Amino acid sequence: MTEGGREAIRSDDGWCPRLKCELKKRIRELERVLGKKTLENEILTKAVKLAHEKKLISRMPLLPQDDSL
Repeated sequence: MTEGGREAIRSDDGWCPRLKCELKKRIRELERVLGKKTLENEILTKAVKLAHEKKLISRMPLLPQDDSL
């Protein structure tokens, strides 16, 4: 990394307050969406597990029907 890059990282003087605020808002929005998707994933995982336990979802793939008749 260049010396200028290191210096910019060390101090916040180079950051535009408006840009910093927009980036923080974007991070909050992304964290919110990530949390929502994580919750959806957990719910769907539990639903699939429950369906397997109740045999609502077949564990065997369907075999092709014999067309020789």
